[in-house]
Amino acid sequence: MTTAGRRPHSGRTYAFSLRRLSLCFGLIALVLLAAGTALKAGVRAADDHPVAAVALGLLALAAAVLVRRRRVRVTRTAALGPSAPGDVLTPDAIVPAAPVEEPLEVEEPLAEVGFEAMSAEEFEQAVADLCRRDGCRAAEVVGGAGDLGADVLAVTQDGQRLVIQCKRYDAAHKVGSQDLQRFGGTCFAVHDAHIAAVVTTSDFTEPALEYAAQCGILCLDGQALATWASTGSAPWTE
Repeated sequence: MTTAGRRPHSGRTYAFSLRRLSLCFGLIALVLLAAGTALKAGVRAADDHPVAAVALGLLALAAAVLVRRRRVRVTRTAALGPSAPGDVLTPDAIVPAAPVEEPLEVEEPLAEVGFEAMSAEEFEQAVADLCRRDGCRAAEVVGGAGDLGADVLAVTQDGQRLVIQCKRYDAAHKVGSQDLQRFGGTCFAVHDAHIAAVVTTSDFTEPALEYAAQCGILCLDGQALATWASTGSAPWTE
C-alpha cells in the first residue's frame, strides 16, 4: 500500500549534505598527501641510490617508447587497410622496388662489321666494344704514341687484367715474330697483364705463333676474330 503523494524511488532528489561534501574533500586531501609523500620518498631514494633511480627512469622511458611504437604500428596497419589471412606486411610490400637497368644494346651487330674496312683507330674501338659486350669492365682504348704495345686495356669478369694489341693488316701482311717480341717485352712487365692477346684482321707467321706459345700470348687471326664477333664467346675463357 503506497502512501498518497510519495514520488517514485527512481526520481528521488537528495538534499545538500555537508557531511558528504566534507568526506569528498577529505578523500581528495588524502590522495594529495599520499602523492606528495610518494614524491618525497622518490626524491630521497634518488639521492640515496642514484644508480637505481636512473635505471628505473630508463626502464620507464623504454616502456613508453615501446607503447608509442605499438600505437604507431597499429595506426599504420589500419591505414593500409585489411589484408588477406596469412599476409605479412614487409618493406618490399610498401616501398616500390628499384627499377632494373636494361642492358646496353649495340646498334649494329658486331658480327656484321667489316673489320678490314676500318681505320686503325676504329678497329681498336671495335675490339674494345667486343670486350665490353662479353662482360669486361673498364674496357678502354689506350693506343697511340707511347702506348708501349697496349691498344686496349680491360678487366675480365673474374677480375683479370686484359691487355690487347690490335693489328689491322690486310691479308698479304702477316703479323711477324718481331711484332710479338715487342709486345711480349711490355705486356707482362710493363702493363701487368694477366691475359695478353694480339688481335689481327690478317694472320700470324709460324715464328710469331711459336714465340707467342712460349710466352703465353693469345693470338687471334682474322678467322678467330670473326668467330669471336659472331659467337659472343670470349676467347680468353676457352
